[in-house]
Order: sequence, then C-alpha cells, then structure tokens
Amino acid sequence: MKKSFLSILVLVAVLLAACGTTNTPTPMVEPEMEPASLSTVTAEGTLLPAPSVELAFAQGGVVSEILAQSGETLAAGDVIAQLIGLETVQAERAVAQLELASAKKALNDLQNAGGTELAQAAIDLKDAREEYDEAVDYLDYLKNEDKVPQTETRRFIIQNWKGYQYRIKTKHFKGPAPEDWIIEAENDLALDKARLDEAQRTYDRLKDGVDAEQLPVLEARLNAAYANVTAAEAAIELYELRAPFEGILLSLDLAIGESVAPTLPIAFLADTSLWTVETKDLAEIDVADVAIGDEATIQLDAFPGEEFQGTVTEIDPVGREYLGDMTYKVTLTLDEADPRFLWNMTATVNIE
Repeated sequence: MKKSFLSILVLVAVLLAACGTTNTPTPMVEPEMEPASLSTVTAEGTLLPAPSVELAFAQGGVVSEILAQSGETLAAGDVIAQLIGLETVQAERAVAQLELASAKKALNDLQNAGGTELAQAAIDLKDAREEYDEAVDYLDYLKNEDKVPQTETRRFIIQNWKGYQYRIKTKHFKGPAPEDWIIEAENDLALDKARLDEAQRTYDRLKDGVDAEQLPVLEARLNAAYANVTAAEAAIELYELRAPFEGILLSLDLAIGESVAPTLPIAFLADTSLWTVETKDLAEIDVADVAIGDEATIQLDAFPGEEFQGTVTEIDPVGREYLGDMTYKVTLTLDEADPRFLWNMTATVNIE
C-alpha cells in the first residue's frame, strides 16, 4: 500500500513539472567578423642617395688637373677634373667671344647711326646731282656753241746775237670747241653720273633709318658669332668634368697623367640628405597592390634587427624582365637619413 502511494506521488510530480515548462526558442548566435588583414608586399632593393649620379668624361683624353677630392662638398658647376687640350679650346672660345662682341658693336653702331648717316647721304646726293647737272650743261655748251673762248699757245725758236732762244706766243680767239675738249667733257660726265648713282643707292639704303644692305650682313655675322661661341663652349665641356648639382663627391677614381675612356664612370656625386630605395624584383602580380603614398618598413642587410620607415613615392609604369619575371621598379623615400647609410646597400622592403 505504501508502495502504491509513493508511485502515485512520483507520477503526479512528473506531470506537474511537465505542465509548468514552456517551450522557449533557442536564440541564434551571430558569428563574429574578423577584421580584414592588411596585405604585405615584399621586395628586394638598393639603397641610393637622391639625387645621385655617376660622372664620366664625354670624350677620352689624359688628365691634366684634379680640382676636387673625395668627401668634398661641391656646388653645382664646380670643376672636378680637366683634360689636356683645354687651353686650346679656351683660346678658341676667347676668339669667338671677341668676334661676338665686335659683331654686336657693328650692328649697334649701324642701328644708332642711321639718322646721322641718312642726313649725310642726303647732302652727298644733292652735291652729286649738282655736279652732274653742271657736267651735262657744260657738254651741251661745247657741242652747240660756235664761239667757245679758246687760247692757243705756240712755242718757237729764234736766233739773235745771244744765240738761239725759245719764244712763246699766245693767241686768244673764239670758235667751235676742239674734239678733245668734248671727249674729256663726256668722260667727266660719265664719272659724275657714276657718283650720282652711288649717292642715290646710299640714300635709298638709309632712307628707312637703317642701311638696308648692311643690316642683313651684320645680322648674319652676329648669328655666326653666337654659333661659334656656343660651339666653343660645347668643346670646353668635353675637356672638363663638372658637378651637375650640389652634393658630396663620394668617390673619385682619377690621377693626373692618367688616360680616361669616354663615358666610363670615374666619380660618384650625391646629396646624402635624402635616401631612397629602388626595388628590383617586385613582380607584376604584386605591383597592382602598391600605390603611391603606401607606408613601408625597410630592413638593411648591413644593420640586422633594425628597421627604417619609408613611403612609396614613385612607381615605374614600364616593366622589365628580371630572373624570368616581369618586374616593376618602385621607389621608396626614407623618412630619415642615417649617417651610416652607404650607396648601394642591399635592402628588403615590406610595403603595407
């Protein structure tokens, strides 16, 4: 009996528990989104000062003088070294510059003297025309006048108690002009006509203020002088090695009396206040992820464990094959220079 009563109580408790329970839906848990990870592009490169340049003579020759030393700071245009033969081309330049100055002066004198010369040309033309008119009138007079005053002088010998003596007898008369007078007058008229024509041409040249014939001649002379000076200065550049910009002469492999070959680098000039890294193996599948302004971490083999910061400042749009892959040069500018930096140090760049 007790057993049956206990079983009933257990059954009632189970039913009550079942009736008091409600079906609550299980809430859905949204999966958490992981932040997107930044991609990193890695490439090898070379450390370079910017700007930097390898210097060489444009022509071969023998070194005559060295005017700079390695480690020296040079200004733009400073001469580093010279070749034998420079004195000759310098003399040629001096001659060309003298001719240029002379050509400038001649043209300037012509332009400034136009008014004075024109006035004198007008006077000369007037005088020449008067002389020509007089010659015309005189020739016409000789040809048409029947009573031209003339003088005839005769010289003869007489004998008297003193012996033989010369006597001169002069006769004055009027008549047609002798033929030789007319011929001489015609010759004089021809000369006066030539002088008149020359005076007229001179006046015509100057009537616009500048000698119309001399002006193009002097302008051509001046242009030729400019060309000769330019050629002489270009020749001097072949005998001199100059710094193209301000910087430090990092290296100079040269000695007086040494023969140098054209275009063979013998000096290295750089501005070491700014440094860059140029990549050499950035593949085309990676360059698409790189943009100007991207930040980068730079490691140098010479300083293991150290990192330097930089920024992408240039992307070469022209690809070049390197070790079988098409690669693109990317230039990164370092944020700060380091006195330990040396030209052509090997670098590894990680571009974010």
